[in-house]
Amino acid sequence: MKTTLAKPAEIERSWYLVDASEETLGRLAVRIANVLRGRHKPSYTPHIDTGDYVVVINADKVKLTGKKEEQKQYMFYTGYMGNEHYRNVADFRAKRPEFIIENAVKGMLPKNKLAREMIKKLKVYAGEEHPHGAQEPTSFPF
Repeated sequence: MKTTLAKPAEIERSWYLVDASEETLGRLAVRIANVLRGRHKPSYTPHIDTGDYVVVINADKVKLTGKKEEQKQYMFYTGYMGNEHYRNVADFRAKRPEFIIENAVKGMLPKNKLAREMIKKLKVYAGEEHPHGAQEPTSFPF
């Protein structure tokens, strides 16, 4: 038996649509990260981007368990001494709810050049509308 490795020219990409309303953030992020990497395909190859595109709608309705809405902090650092800023999930849910899902998925991808290409296939929108109707995304089966 011979191991076959995927070649970039042979990869077929499909589009999936995910409704994030009433989904737990961590569990949803794991499923999205696996699809972006291509782990759901039999042709998965770790050093090739074999993943598919994922469109997430209703990002503002994603669910967090416990007291994470107020207690979970995101840190931002400008590079200057004393200029680190903290914001919680409730602030992001009000101003930029896409960041919550994007950050969770990005943390579950490998830290390399390949992951920076994978994260570009993730499209997150706060409401029901998305501009990817022409790609005919199918529902998320996983």
